[in-house]
Amino acid sequence: MWDWTYRIVLGRCCLLLVLAISLPAFSSPLPSWRDHGAKARIVAFVDRVTQRGSADFIPVNERIAVFDNDGTLWSEKPAYFQLLYAADEVKRLAPQHPEWKTQEPFASILKDSLSDLLGQGREGLEVMLTATHTGLSTEAFQSSVAQWIKTAKNPLTGQHYRAMVFLPMLELLAYLRSKGFKTYIVSGGGTDFIRVFSWELYGIPPEQVIGSRLKSRYENGGGNPRIVKLDELAFLTDKQGKPIAINDFIGRRPVFAVGNSDGDLQMLEWTTGAKGARLAMLIHHTDAKREWAYDKDSAVGRLDKALQAAKANGWLVVDMAKDWQQVFPPELKKLSSKGPVIPQAPAYRD
Repeated sequence: MWDWTYRIVLGRCCLLLVLAISLPAFSSPLPSWRDHGAKARIVAFVDRVTQRGSADFIPVNERIAVFDNDGTLWSEKPAYFQLLYAADEVKRLAPQHPEWKTQEPFASILKDSLSDLLGQGREGLEVMLTATHTGLSTEAFQSSVAQWIKTAKNPLTGQHYRAMVFLPMLELLAYLRSKGFKTYIVSGGGTDFIRVFSWELYGIPPEQVIGSRLKSRYENGGGNPRIVKLDELAFLTDKQGKPIAINDFIGRRPVFAVGNSDGDLQMLEWTTGAKGARLAMLIHHTDAKREWAYDKDSAVGRLDKALQAAKANGWLVVDMAKDWQQVFPPELKKLSSKGPVIPQAPAYRD
C-alpha cells in the first residue's frame, strides 16, 4: 500500500515539475499586445537574435535597447511632464517673485495659458526650467520631484502622472530584460528628473538614464559636499543629441530603439545604420478614446519626418489603437502613493 502511495506522490511531483518547466515556454509574452503585426514582429526579432546558432545571434553584452520616455513610456499631453512640474514650481515660488506677473514665460504659467507658454518655443521653456532648477542641489531637486510625482495630477485626465505609464511598454521592457537585453532611457527630459522614478516605474536603474542636463558645480561648505545645478544647459539629448549621448555614455550602438516623435529620428537612424539584425520602432498615438490621437500637427511629440522615414526604411510602427489591447495598467486608476508593479519576467539565463 505504501509502495503505491509513494508512486502516486512521486508521479504527481514529476508532473508538477514538467509543468513548471514547460509552462513558461508556452506562456505568451507581451500579454497586453494584440497577437498580430507589431507583437509578432517584436517576438520574432528577439527570438532570432537570442537563439544560439542563429545567423542573427547577438551576444548578451551587445544587446542594448534604448527607449525615449515622453510619449514612448508614458503620455506627454498637454505638455511634457517635466514642463508641467516646472510650471507647478513656478506657481509655488510666485509669491517670492512678484515681477513674474508681467514677465514671460512666467506670466503665461500664472494665467494657466499653456498654449502661450508652448508658443514661446525652446527659449521660453529654458528660462522656466532654469528658474525652477538652478541653485538646487541634486538631492533637493530630486526630493522636490519625488514629492510632486507622488501627489500631482495631470490637468487633462485627473490621473496621477505615474498612472499614465503604458502597460504594453512596461511588458516590453521586462520581456527584453528577460532575454538578456540591457534597457536604457534616452530622453530630451532631464536626467535627474527621470532618475527619481525610473526604477520604480520602469525597472531601469538611474545609471541607465541618459537625458538633458544643466551644468553643475561641486561645493563643500562647512563639510557638506554637494552638487549644485547652474543656469546653463550642458547638453540637450534630443534629435542628433540622442545618438551622441548614447555613444558618449554607453559606448555601444543599440540594436533595439524605440521612440515616438521626430526628436527620436536620429536615434533610430543610428541604431539601424550598422550591420546585423536591428529593430527600430515608433509608437504612433492613434487612440483618441483611450489616450490621444496626434502626429504631425501636434505641438508636443510631433511625428512627421520620423514616420516618413519609418515607411521608407521598414521600421516598425506601433499603432496604439490597433496593436495594444490595453494602454494603462488598470490597477493604477486608484493609485495613491505607490507606483505600478513592474510586470515580472523570468531572469535571463545564457
